[in-house]
Amino acid sequence: MAIFQVPNINVAGISACVPEDVYHNAEYDWISEKEREILIKTIGVEKKHHAKKGTTTSDLCYVAAEELLTRLKWQREDIDLLIFVSQSRDYIIPATSGLLQERLSLSKSCIAFDISLGCSGYVYGLSVIGSMMKTGAIKKGLLLTGDISTLNTSYRDKSAFPLFGDAGTATAIDLTDNAEPMMFNLQSDGEGYEAIIIPDGGIRNFADKETSFEYHKIGEGIYRNKFNIALDGIKVFNFSLREVKPNVNKLLSEFNMKTDDIDYFIFHQANRLMNETIRKQLKLVPEKVPYSLNDFGNTSSASVPITIVSELSEEIASQELTLLLSGFGVGLSWGSVILKTNRIICPPVIIHKD
Repeated sequence: MAIFQVPNINVAGISACVPEDVYHNAEYDWISEKEREILIKTIGVEKKHHAKKGTTTSDLCYVAAEELLTRLKWQREDIDLLIFVSQSRDYIIPATSGLLQERLSLSKSCIAFDISLGCSGYVYGLSVIGSMMKTGAIKKGLLLTGDISTLNTSYRDKSAFPLFGDAGTATAIDLTDNAEPMMFNLQSDGEGYEAIIIPDGGIRNFADKETSFEYHKIGEGIYRNKFNIALDGIKVFNFSLREVKPNVNKLLSEFNMKTDDIDYFIFHQANRLMNETIRKQLKLVPEKVPYSLNDFGNTSSASVPITIVSELSEEIASQELTLLLSGFGVGLSWGSVILKTNRIICPPVIIHKD
């Protein structure tokens, strides 16, 4: 296991942005009313935000970053690192981070690059930006995370369409001498790569007009093509229940901490049944495990920060908190981080006007 800590890295602020269009799962008429009721109760998603065609993850991250930088009153020329974590980038090439660096009017001395990760992306992103800032003595950095998953989801796929929502987030990081260390436990298992996958559109399976766009019946109530997200719910469920608990417990024990030392546990918003099972495995009281699933769905790499912004904004802005963040899913990839925050800037979730 990759267990390590990064000292002197401070979270200065977190912001989140979602598209204005709201979809209610009660209107999902691909399945029966009774099945809808059971599905909503099981996955915990009543509504989520859908991006219109042409709206990108970078658009949402840009709005979130602009709001955060304005509130922090940071000078653009002082930001020397921008990392964009997403699996729904603007183009195959070039990297989306460069587009955001220019759009945010950051200097040409700013390092900018993409990381292709989904559900674990926020935790991994914190580890990368923190490590680079510490070793390179970089004073200020931006971590932008998010995904637009709805445009790659088949409406006729009851296993995926009701689950995913769209969002973009921005986290401002600065190098601070007295900041408490961030403590990480990161893991991966590429053998499970097919558990969550878009099969076509990359280099291995290039787009083919004869086969990529044709819909096939996968199971009862599940039709999709090879540009749609294919989700093997059983494999993902079993993986999460097998790996998240030991990952979290190992992180806590490695740094001589207990669950009572943590104010809040913020998990990737996979689905309510999965997350509640993990919560009970860890013997955590519900009050310590906030959810944003009901209003935003599974927003992939944005799910951890949007949960902080939507559910904890007042507390995180007014108190010192010790948080354990845990992401798990596509890759397969998973990891956890313990960090402390001290009255950070955290504006309400922003609605993006498409």
